[in-house]
Amino acid sequence: MIDLSSDTATRPTSEMRRFMAKAPVGDEQLREDPTVNELQEMVAELTGKEAALFLPSGTMCNGIAYSVLARRGEAVILDRDSHPNRYEAGGPAWLASVMLRPVEGPRGVFTAEQIRPLLHPGSPHTSRTSLISVENTTNGGGGKVWPLEGLAELRALADEHGMKVHMDGARLMNAVVASGHPAAAFAAHVDTVWIDLSKGLGAPVGAVLAGSAAFIEEARLLKHLFGGAMRQAGIIAAGGVYAFRHHVDRLAEDHANARLLADGLATIPGVRLERGPVETNIVFFDVGEAGLTAGELEQRISEHGVRFGGRGSTTLLRAVTHLDVSREGCERAVEAVRKACA
Repeated sequence: MIDLSSDTATRPTSEMRRFMAKAPVGDEQLREDPTVNELQEMVAELTGKEAALFLPSGTMCNGIAYSVLARRGEAVILDRDSHPNRYEAGGPAWLASVMLRPVEGPRGVFTAEQIRPLLHPGSPHTSRTSLISVENTTNGGGGKVWPLEGLAELRALADEHGMKVHMDGARLMNAVVASGHPAAAFAAHVDTVWIDLSKGLGAPVGAVLAGSAAFIEEARLLKHLFGGAMRQAGIIAAGGVYAFRHHVDRLAEDHANARLLADGLATIPGVRLERGPVETNIVFFDVGEAGLTAGELEQRISEHGVRFGGRGSTTLLRAVTHLDVSREGCERAVEAVRKACA
């Protein structure tokens, strides 16, 4: 199966599995797991933050960050298509009890001037705007990298109004490789940031949330409260350690394959590229002009062993390249779409 539905489809390599099997472990809830501690120190240093915390998922990272950085009933500004707004089962409302104020920026990147009218200091009638949340790279925006100057403007606006800034950095390392800027350069403009281990980095599970030492201490409490304590978690944390050592530079291959895929899809009559140009590992395309829905295309290409992220009865699909999909696999995927649209 050529699975381009998401980079969460990655499986640990044989080398990563061996490394995980040998990982020293301890009680991570008591801060005695050496491998978990090593991973947390790696991410803290990588992002330039004081401390970091290993968590089961990126969704929990967002839930904890929102809970700590915003009080109940306060408002969070974020992009309309961002993960917390679309795909976290109402987590911000259920876990953090915050209001969401979605905005629509080009490919998920909004400006300081665009959100300025949404800010409010709070009153008996209106909730205080306390947090700005950005996603880097943007998922719904087709893997776009947030420009540093845009982040700097948001930081200045947040400081002006006494607000915090959070970065959903699920694919932050893709942004690093594509832009040439270190993770700390992006993280310098936000109070908190997290990196997913189970997407392009290829580890089987987990994410790491980073911020100030005081923030992480509060996050530890919520980790336990939300059911995130994992005890001898070094076995899975080792996947992240291995990934940061061996799987970062190779993300450039995924980006090249995404461009190859997009170029091939663009040659197919009835297929229209959307939310481009391709900057990292995400490609959106529309098959409406071929007279197909996303679901119909998915059914046809499944016969060729190919899977995309279809949008049901809509005509929009998403393809995400990763370490389990080769250049040849992308070429086969293009031909499967060509046959399906013929």
